[in-house]
Amino acid sequence: MVRINELDPSASPLDYYGSELRRLREAAGLNQAELGGCIFCTGSLVGQIETAKKVPTRDFSERLDAALGTDGAFSRLVGLVLRSQLPSWFQAYAEMEARATYISTFQAQYVYGLLQTPDYARAVLATGMPRNLDDLLEARMERQRILERKDPPLVMVILDEAALYRPIGGRVVMREQLRHLLICGQRRWVQVQVLPYSVGEHTGLIGSFNQLRFDDDPDIVYTEDLISGHMTANPETIREATLRYANLQAAALSVEDSAELITRVMEERYGDHPGPEEHAVAKGFVQR
Repeated sequence: MVRINELDPSASPLDYYGSELRRLREAAGLNQAELGGCIFCTGSLVGQIETAKKVPTRDFSERLDAALGTDGAFSRLVGLVLRSQLPSWFQAYAEMEARATYISTFQAQYVYGLLQTPDYARAVLATGMPRNLDDLLEARMERQRILERKDPPLVMVILDEAALYRPIGGRVVMREQLRHLLICGQRRWVQVQVLPYSVGEHTGLIGSFNQLRFDDDPDIVYTEDLISGHMTANPETIREATLRYANLQAAALSVEDSAELITRVMEERYGDHPGPEEHAVAKGFVQR
């Protein structure tokens, strides 16, 4: 076992968090068990986080700030810690996403990550068979906090109708996910549209993509392949993505008609009636 004294605060956000936790706990005159009692967890968990063996959650961090009187220090730091748990190729995109003032996305297979419920997100992330599934889930939920801030980005989402019917996580999970979509769509800065099957061929057949806009920086287009993600600010790519998205918006159902379709699918396909919960899972890795 690595000794706490060997923890290098500069090694990573997780190591810095652990070293700060130990320093401030000791300054408060508490041992690990005593601090655990104050924040309703075990002393063992405190020790694991102090030694960077376990990733802290936002809830843990907020309780820690309250117990140690650290004025939100750990609540601010945990965002960096959780982002560092994302795949290295996705971290840069997550940082840009958090700074964007406008996000537009077309999703051909499943619900966009910022609008996923925890159970739906867990099922999506589990397809990649990661060893740190809980940490990835916590990081995804942390990403969604940009929708709760004082000046949230404008988020325009187009979902292929297939995303409503693919039973990710099972019937109960899908019902809650579609209900969550309807709730998200009631926010002034979130717009959800569905691209119906009846459209046939369309400009998004090549696959899903996201476009980010900023107040003072060039636009970015983000796509994923089987292994990793790719960002570009190439003007020609931005122009092409903008045109394709405009065509998708024109072909998609209106916001009102989309909400009606989502409601109908939620009630008719995933309503409170007997149905199989077991489903096969095709393995892969996705981050959106």
